[in-house]
Amino acid sequence: MKIFITGISGLIGRALTTELIKRKHTVAGLSRDCERAAKRLPRAVSLVSEFQEATDFLPDAVINLAGAPIADKRWSEARKQTLLASRVSLTEALIQWIGELEHPPEVLLSGSAVGYYGRHGKALLTETAAPHQEFTHELCQRWEQAALQVDERTRVCLLRTGLVIAPQGGFLAKMLTPFRLGLGGPLGSGRQMMSWIHLTDMVQAIIYLLEHSQLQGPFNLTAPQPVSNEAFSRALANQLRRPAFFRMPAILLRLMLGEMSDLLLTGQAVFPERLLEAGYQFQFREVSTALADVLEPS
Repeated sequence: MKIFITGISGLIGRALTTELIKRKHTVAGLSRDCERAAKRLPRAVSLVSEFQEATDFLPDAVINLAGAPIADKRWSEARKQTLLASRVSLTEALIQWIGELEHPPEVLLSGSAVGYYGRHGKALLTETAAPHQEFTHELCQRWEQAALQVDERTRVCLLRTGLVIAPQGGFLAKMLTPFRLGLGGPLGSGRQMMSWIHLTDMVQAIIYLLEHSQLQGPFNLTAPQPVSNEAFSRALANQLRRPAFFRMPAILLRLMLGEMSDLLLTGQAVFPERLLEAGYQFQFREVSTALADVLEPS
């Protein structure tokens, strides 16, 4: 299968590309810095910096993973526009390119996030849950709507992704230093729910959706057992054999991060109902097992 990937040099893109190459697929991708990306990807991958450079590559499948990091900076109005452009505008450009291809791809797997649902309590949220109206929902909704413009010609799966637990990079990398120093702990009340997924399951679930042609629409790419921030903090501290006594006050986070602190202080318990119904079997269902797989105790 010929597969084209945006966001190919990101955390998920790199792991996915490596697995696809192992499975003998032909992979090409979009990157803002092809020279740098080439050093991080298998040699067999072809890279372009603009969609027009890939007019001769007629993909059977497109996987859209591009997007600026959402938790790296305060959400000023300018930053919000950057987040929207890196997801919505890029997806619209991708859709335009797909429309210009001689033959449309059989499937488009397009990124989204559990932020689609906005803040919720501890109730399990399936793909049919009503969202809470806020910036993360607007961002994900517009991102998804852009991808769905091709659903009359191409099968579309929307990947509502949780926090990705990986050996290197991702949200976990930012937590490790304070926890290894024994300075980690819950954020705010610690009751906010965290919907997570191991990188291995993220990659395998994408490939599962790629290979099962009857599947389409939104899918929650999260492990079946979301946990509270306090439980996650405890599991991480246990794995690192460190205490987790230091609680970050909510008011301090709001002063430091502004509206972006909502990502850390609110949450949702997202359940992968449609993925499980489709027959996917998770390798990592419990957060303690996932953390043990990616971390060595200090």
